[in-house]
Amino acid sequence: MKARVTAHARYVIADIDNRLYGSFLEHLGRAVYTGIYEPDHPSADEAGMRRDVIDLVRELDTPICRYPGGNFVSAYNWEDGIGPQDQRPTRLDLAWRTSESNRVGIHEFADWAEKAGTEMMLAINLGSRDLDAARNFVEYVNHPGGTYWSELRKTNGRKAPWDVKLWCLGNEMDGPWQIGHKTAGEYGHLANETAKALKGFDKSLELVVCGSSHSEMPTYPQWEATVLEESYDNVDYISLHMYFENYEHNTREYLALPSKLDRYIGTVSGVIDYVRAKSRSKHDVKISFDEWNVWYHERKNDARRMAKWDWPHAPALLEDIYDFEDVLQVGCILNTFIRRSDVVRIACIAQLVNVIAPIMTAPGGAAWRQTIYYPFKFASVHGRGTALRLDVDSPAYDADVAAGVSYLDIAGVHDGDAGTLTFFAINRNADETLEVDVAIEHFGDARSIEHTLIKHDDLRAKNTDKVPDNVVPTRADGARKSQGGLALTLPPLSYSMIRVQL
Repeated sequence: MKARVTAHARYVIADIDNRLYGSFLEHLGRAVYTGIYEPDHPSADEAGMRRDVIDLVRELDTPICRYPGGNFVSAYNWEDGIGPQDQRPTRLDLAWRTSESNRVGIHEFADWAEKAGTEMMLAINLGSRDLDAARNFVEYVNHPGGTYWSELRKTNGRKAPWDVKLWCLGNEMDGPWQIGHKTAGEYGHLANETAKALKGFDKSLELVVCGSSHSEMPTYPQWEATVLEESYDNVDYISLHMYFENYEHNTREYLALPSKLDRYIGTVSGVIDYVRAKSRSKHDVKISFDEWNVWYHERKNDARRMAKWDWPHAPALLEDIYDFEDVLQVGCILNTFIRRSDVVRIACIAQLVNVIAPIMTAPGGAAWRQTIYYPFKFASVHGRGTALRLDVDSPAYDADVAAGVSYLDIAGVHDGDAGTLTFFAINRNADETLEVDVAIEHFGDARSIEHTLIKHDDLRAKNTDKVPDNVVPTRADGARKSQGGLALTLPPLSYSMIRVQL
């Protein structure tokens, strides 16, 4: 098969917000306990944080980390996680039918985030609580001193405020499963009043209002319209979530799902434009896609287990072991975000450690990179700069979710400071190699070209603690200079990153 791509210096989408490569940690399963925090682990630092995990997170260079939930946050009392650790209460977490020791709270997470080289994106409970608890939390975290909450923070060991700018106003409040679920009108009113209070404290705060949990919700997209009509001028982002499944092991259909993601983003972008016009506002609201990932490998089994267990602390839960096929999917998802980076400014892979995560740990043992670690790392490290509006002419196929799904999924990023072009390319065809001519116009000549390939003959190949390097990137020779650009050879069902030094 042959395809043609044109990358032109003047055809751009947007400057990418680095927070497009954000992450997420929830008090769920082993994400926190034996994930990032394990005081008895050989690599643990003085605060009980696993240094081996910190090293892997730093390698990902993820700019933000959303915390502490997720469904967990909708019944969470943030005050339970402050003060002496041995005096903190143990609570029942109704979201995941577990017990929460509160050994890790805002102080511990903030210290970990600094060590891991990431900024905090904090979530507020608007399920079981109200704007008063929200404003107290923000004051505790961000006010310099002289008030009850800021002085309590100092008493608890943190003199300077953390100055967190990015706050989520609840989580998935459209979902009947959510503690404190509300109608769109109820939630929109509460979110707006909370936003007004928080902006009264600090106008520079960036606030994320809840959009639909996924695009199959019966209230979608009316939910977005109602919530934004209530809150538009006081919020900065609306959140979207989407998870990807392949229970049927149908690779063609599975790899077509990012077309559904693209429609989801486009629809909500249209709703934002509608509300902005209706309200005669000059304010811009963007999308925070703050939960996304592949999630199906252990989902049904975990639902059965949760129904039977008796409130365990930090059990193994949602620990999907990803395969090579998921590398291709994650690559396509990230490419979609890059191509939609004019409206999707923030995104968070869910989650970071152990729970549907790129990083896995064994309690007391090793930490290793899952297969999906690599496409996320490549996008995070090399996908910063300006997203290019590529012209793509490629063979395509029809799927249940969409017609005309391109066999070539490709995104391009120009980093003017580094003088590089980076292309992330997935060949969705299971049988044929893609020969791609890439015309590079008005960028100058390529001085050097690098091709990094992820390819495995077994779609179900996994990385485990026993075989951590089963699916890894390799240097390849499928990218060459051609007259006016590049000639690419992309093997069937493969992920490629092509780096061009200009």
